[in-house]
Amino acid sequence: MSLGYLIDVQGTLISDLDKSPLPGAVKFIDYLNENLVPYCVITNNTKLKSEVFLNSLKDKGLNIKYYLDPFMVLKKSLNTNCVAAFGPKSFIDVLKELEFTVDEKKADAVLIASDIEYDAKKLAKMISLVLNGAKIVGMHGTSIYAKDGVTYPGVGAILAMLKYATNKSATIVGKPSPHFYEKALQILQKQNPNITFNKITIISDDAKGDLSGAKTLGMDTKLVLTGKIKNEKEAELFKEFFDKSYPNLESILKELNERD
Repeated sequence: MSLGYLIDVQGTLISDLDKSPLPGAVKFIDYLNENLVPYCVITNNTKLKSEVFLNSLKDKGLNIKYYLDPFMVLKKSLNTNCVAAFGPKSFIDVLKELEFTVDEKKADAVLIASDIEYDAKKLAKMISLVLNGAKIVGMHGTSIYAKDGVTYPGVGAILAMLKYATNKSATIVGKPSPHFYEKALQILQKQNPNITFNKITIISDDAKGDLSGAKTLGMDTKLVLTGKIKNEKEAELFKEFFDKSYPNLESILKELNERD
C-alpha cells in the first residue's frame, strides 16, 4: 500500500493544450491535503522560476503545498556556473536570474531544455561543444515534448543523440534521474519518515521519461492518458515502464475513494 504520492504536472495535472486543470486534478490535490497524505508535485518546468510556476498552478485552483522542479536542484547537480544553454529565451532568462553565466566560449557544460526550435545547426553546435570538452547535461529526460498538439523530440531524445554522436555520457537534472527522485523522497519523508521508494506511487503521462526511472527505484507507477500518450494502443508501446494506466486523475481518485 502506498504511503505517499509523486504527481507530474504537464499532461497530468494541467492540459498540454490550454494549461487548464485536467479532470480530477484539483480534487486529487484537495484529497491529499485533506487526508494528510504525503505527496510532492514534481515537474520538469524549465520556463519559469520555481516560485512563479508554482504560483501559476495555485492560481488554477491547485492548492499545492509540496513542490519540486529541476531549477531547485540545478546548482547542486552541476559542478560549474558557466554553461552553454539551449532552450527557449525564458529558460535562459531564468538561468541568468539564478546567476549562471551563459557563455558558449567558456562553457563547461551544454545545458539542454525542451524547445520546438532545435534544428541541425543547433544540434551541430551542441556536438561541437561536447567534442571540445563540455559535459552533456539535460534539465530532464523527457522522451517527447508535446506542445500545441504537436509532438517534438524531448530532451531525453536529444541526449541520446548527443551520446551516440560523441560517445560521451550525459547527466540528467530532473526526472527521471535518481538524484531528483531522492530529493522528492526527502520531501515526502518530512511528512512521514517511514516512507521509502517502494511505498510511493508516482503518477505521470510520460511512461519512458518519468515512470521508467521511478519503476527502477521500486515505485508503483501509474500512467494517465491525458498528455503524451493518448490511448491504450499508444500505451501498449511503453507497457514495460508502468504498472497500470488510467484515463485521468479522476479515475485514480475514484479508485482511492472506493478503497477508503
